[in-house]
Amino acid sequence: MSGHHHSHDISGTKLLIAVALNILITIAQVAGGLIAGSLALLSDALHNFSDVMALLISWFAHRISHKEADSSRTFGYKRAEIVAALFNASVLAGIGVYLVYASVMRLLYPEPVLSSWLIWMGLLGIVVNGGSIFLLESDARGNMNIRAAYLHLLGDVLTSVAVVLGGVAIALWDIYWIDPLISIIIAVYLIAASAGLIKESTGVLMQFAPADVELDAVADTVCGDPAIAGIHHVHLWRLSDHAVHFEAHLDFAEDLPLSRVTQTVEALEKRLRERFGITHTTFQCEYGRDDDKRRIR
Repeated sequence: MSGHHHSHDISGTKLLIAVALNILITIAQVAGGLIAGSLALLSDALHNFSDVMALLISWFAHRISHKEADSSRTFGYKRAEIVAALFNASVLAGIGVYLVYASVMRLLYPEPVLSSWLIWMGLLGIVVNGGSIFLLESDARGNMNIRAAYLHLLGDVLTSVAVVLGGVAIALWDIYWIDPLISIIIAVYLIAASAGLIKESTGVLMQFAPADVELDAVADTVCGDPAIAGIHHVHLWRLSDHAVHFEAHLDFAEDLPLSRVTQTVEALEKRLRERFGITHTTFQCEYGRDDDKRRIR
């Protein structure tokens, strides 16, 4: 148990380090964007500021998600990280929409840009956000909340690369329209990157079945046990990133003693955990009951 909590502490520390790094880069890029007159740099700074907020929200959600359940919160706070992921992804999409608007206005009314500031601030962003990505990469694979923060940072690295390229283009050829064009590209990426996470986190909150688990396959596995005559009133959903719950009414073929029913249920739980990664099952065991036998109702 102590090792489990230790890994949670490590993830939280990494998030706080990433927060500190992003506060520094945001301040630098706001100053640089105002001095250079660069919308792309200010867009990058805005995105970095959103990262600071996203990382703080992720850190807070990560902390409270591990609080113990109690009599009034029987599931605990396991979905805090899912809520944080949805919020952060939605903010990211909103920033993308705003950047498209601002970029179109700048294309209509272009302004000169100091390319040297773009290049140096862009390089600073690549280094700082690249370090933050390195910190969170391993945790992002198995945690939707950390992945939302990771996406913010990855978007920043790509943004900074685009800013550097735009600065070089302005320095070489004086094509100032490249600055708002880069902002539009950044915005489209942000919207696309956040869309999948919004869909996934919304699905968890709506208690949709996991995309990688086929409900009929689960039900057929249960019915494959010779003691089970049928299954109905089935529900399959994700409580959090890794907790998959399954509940159903089981029709037993015979009027078995409770000890045999318990053995059957334990065998089914093990089979569903091994085949489908279902971590929690709730079965209502029935014999000869006349009720609605539809699987989904």
